[in-house]
Amino acid sequence: MTAMTVTPGTKLTPARVARSEWIKLRSVRSTVWALVVSAVTIAGTGLLLTTLTRGHLNASGHQHIDAVRISLFGMYLAQLTVGVLGVLLATGEYATGMIRATLSAAPRRLAVLGAKLGVYAVVALATCEVALFATFLAGQAVLGHAGVSLAAPGALRAVAGTGLYLTLVGLLGIALGFVIRNTAGAAAALVAVVLVIPEILGGALPADWAGRILPYLPSNAGQAIMNVTPTSDSMAPWPGLALFAAYTAAAVAVAALLLKRRDA
Repeated sequence: MTAMTVTPGTKLTPARVARSEWIKLRSVRSTVWALVVSAVTIAGTGLLLTTLTRGHLNASGHQHIDAVRISLFGMYLAQLTVGVLGVLLATGEYATGMIRATLSAAPRRLAVLGAKLGVYAVVALATCEVALFATFLAGQAVLGHAGVSLAAPGALRAVAGTGLYLTLVGLLGIALGFVIRNTAGAAAALVAVVLVIPEILGGALPADWAGRILPYLPSNAGQAIMNVTPTSDSMAPWPGLALFAAYTAAAVAVAALLLKRRDA
């Protein structure tokens, strides 16, 4: 990872800060591999499940399946790689001490945070959307007559929205990384938010309480975008994703406040 350098007399602009963050992101080999793993996870899991489902359909003749969700199922694993990579983009600089060089070269700390968020958002969104759309199309071809097209009601929104959800998970990871400054701690917090807390509360809460609380937890709200047909136990797709975006924005706001107030 290379430090940001500024030639004397050169005006430091948001574009130059973003370019520096782009160089840092692509120059770390583990970052590239993490994105590759995310794409492979999306594609591999989706194609495996659609293949298994097609075999079951051939055996039973049962055709009532959620073809869209089956092909997008790799999202549940990919959210961990995308989110943890976001954590590493923040905590890696603290672990190596690079953050001091970065903030010395770019004293406007919020510009650094904004550039890191913006660059990773573009990269994560592009990677996830390509993987999701390719997996969806391949998965529906595998399902044959049981599959659906992107023109089916809710299909395009579910596929594109899932990429947006994964991107938000990555941005949440960056925010938690700046807040906690420790890779293990921030990664654990991310996993707790997107996986552990919903599972624990889902098993512990009485049924009437669960219906009032679970749909509004961060990951449950965001994953509602995958529902082709909204269900009674989840939020509507776009409001759910908007709520998850609000959670992410709140975490970014806390990260920005702490970044300004704390020493590097």
